Amino acid sequence: KSVWKGHGRRAVVIVDALVMPHVETEHMTASAVGKYWRRATTAQRTRLQEEFPRLVVHTYAGALSQYGNQTITVLAARVAPTAERVIVRTEVNGGAQPLKIDYRLMKTANGWKIYDFGVMGVWLTLNYRSGFAHVIASDGIDGLISTLAEKNRANGV
Repeated sequence: KSVWKGHGRRAVVIVDALVMPHVETEHMTASAVGKYWRRATTAQRTRLQEEFPRLVVHTYAGALSQYGNQTITVLAARVAPTAERVIVRTEVNGGAQPLKIDYRLMKTANGWKIYDFGVMGVWLTLNYRSGFAHVIASDGIDGLISTLAEKNRANGV
């Protein structure tokens, strides 16, 4: 029986435990919030860094939960020894079509960390940025925080 297919909640737990410790959440959240990140207070940034990664966990786990008996293949890449950023491309097989998941990584003091996920060619931070801008324009940064918190409650994460 697959760990993922039809078990969205289990997928969320696994992604949260195995993937999220390797994510640079501040950079990821700042990228998704865009220019408004600089305007956010320290308290707002803290709340955004709590809520946005929770939404990412649900999104990522949701994509994986559509696949059963999967294999994950990391595709070959050339990385210069001095590189500070790299894209790691993978394919998840086990569904009707391979699921392409790419990871943008950055070198940090704690090693390589993921700062963005691309699912089927759509980068999560860029995808969320325009929607977040609309919410912030009408409801402010606190409105975005409330919107994210509500989505997370509705998703059960």
